[in-house]
Amino acid sequence: MPTSTLIECSLKLPDAYRAKDILGFNQRDPLAIAEIVDQQSLSKGLLWHEQLARLTIQFKDNAVAEVQLAIDGLAASDDQMTLQAKAKGLLGLNQDIEGFELAYKDHPQLGLLIAQNSGLRVPTCATFFEAITWAITGQQISVNAAVSIRRKLIQRVGVEHSSGLLCYPDAKRVVNIEAGALRQLGYSNAKVKALLGVSEMVLAHQALLELTPTAETVTEIYQRLHEIKGIGPWTINYALLRGLGWLDGSLQGDAGVRRSLQTLLRLTDKLSEQQTQDWLAPFSPWRALLAAHLWQYDPSIPPV
Repeated sequence: MPTSTLIECSLKLPDAYRAKDILGFNQRDPLAIAEIVDQQSLSKGLLWHEQLARLTIQFKDNAVAEVQLAIDGLAASDDQMTLQAKAKGLLGLNQDIEGFELAYKDHPQLGLLIAQNSGLRVPTCATFFEAITWAITGQQISVNAAVSIRRKLIQRVGVEHSSGLLCYPDAKRVVNIEAGALRQLGYSNAKVKALLGVSEMVLAHQALLELTPTAETVTEIYQRLHEIKGIGPWTINYALLRGLGWLDGSLQGDAGVRRSLQTLLRLTDKLSEQQTQDWLAPFSPWRALLAAHLWQYDPSIPPV
């Protein structure tokens, strides 16, 4: 029989933890071919050191997250520690939201955002490659269309865990897909070039992407991605947020951010990207976290 390994860990959650944000982000695909989500748990197919794996996170009364990794193969000696670090990232437990909320809870605009969504953390993808390819897929199309193309990419590669869940492909598998096959999945010519360029970049600089993100490493990643045709500031900063949990990317190119900020500031005219960038600038190192709050902003809720 094939060898399989189960690794487990338990993570204490902070008070009033918002598990719904994590669950909702992983529930994008209604066909659930690679992620299965219910009210208290999520399971996700992924490649773990190139081995097929199923990651399951069970929330217990929003106080504890029980994490399991079922690997179709043998575990490495440091997999227990790696799993704990990966789970913390996926759950946003290493994001300094406390510092952000303490700094701006009395701010005239940010205080309103924080009051509406206190404890907001940004859900992340299992890998930076998944985040950047999701960002490329979603460029200038609807979320539903992007989810459909993402599903087709997962099915095209077709790596399946023993549980039946498909695993999101890695750069090594995507880079070997012919351009014509990617176009058949729904990617435009520009997106095909960007997808293959990103795959090559990730393969060449995987060690850099596995480091704890710092201003220096993020700058290097940004510069390398910016050299790829079809990869602009929004795509890079969104991927840094969703892939590395980097909270300081400026998302002025996001239409939803600009719309919400216009409403929050009670402006009649639409905000330009430059105006939005200038407004976000003083809130470094939390500009991307602020953007996440703007995504969640509901102007119909009256101020407390």
